[in-house]
Amino acid sequence: MLGNSRKHLMWTFPRKENDELYKSREKKKKNRLYLDQTLDSKMRRVFILLAVLCVCDGVMFGQLCNGNSANSRRTSDKWGRGNYGASRGARLHKGLDIVCSDGSIVYAPFDVTLNGKVTVYNDPNKAAINSGINLSGEGLCFKLFYVQPDRTSGTVRAGQRLGVMLPMQSVYPEITSHIHVQMCDRSDPTPHF
Repeated sequence: MLGNSRKHLMWTFPRKENDELYKSREKKKKNRLYLDQTLDSKMRRVFILLAVLCVCDGVMFGQLCNGNSANSRRTSDKWGRGNYGASRGARLHKGLDIVCSDGSIVYAPFDVTLNGKVTVYNDPNKAAINSGINLSGEGLCFKLFYVQPDRTSGTVRAGQRLGVMLPMQSVYPEITSHIHVQMCDRSDPTPHF
């Protein structure tokens, strides 16, 4: 008796309606599958982009200057402050100053490519410190000012010598001698220290 009532229930809808219902369900399944695949693909792209950004954001500078293993920053002296955004009269300081004694060896903070020399000033009175270098590495592009580079092209491994700190005291007496670190896009380098 149960078998007959099941058969009867199965045939309460005409075959055509069952086919339409089946097609509608299959179409919904396909749409859900397509949406899931599209979202998976988009999420994968977003995840990869975030991973790349995190890798660059997580880059920390190794020791820049002999005698300053902690990359201590220039704070305040009679010439001003060394933090990013510090006032420089009508302009803002677009770098971060890392303490470095005149004549000290300057090191590569990580594996870097040397991308040419930097001329820091146009003022002949500052010729003694008018040198620096363009570098890139770890997804970053940056410049080091007040450094006499040993060379201006090629690559240098992390911790290897880049050059020598120039005689800053001869131009700015009583300043805290320092390397000026400036990102190529002039963004704040502080998070990398």
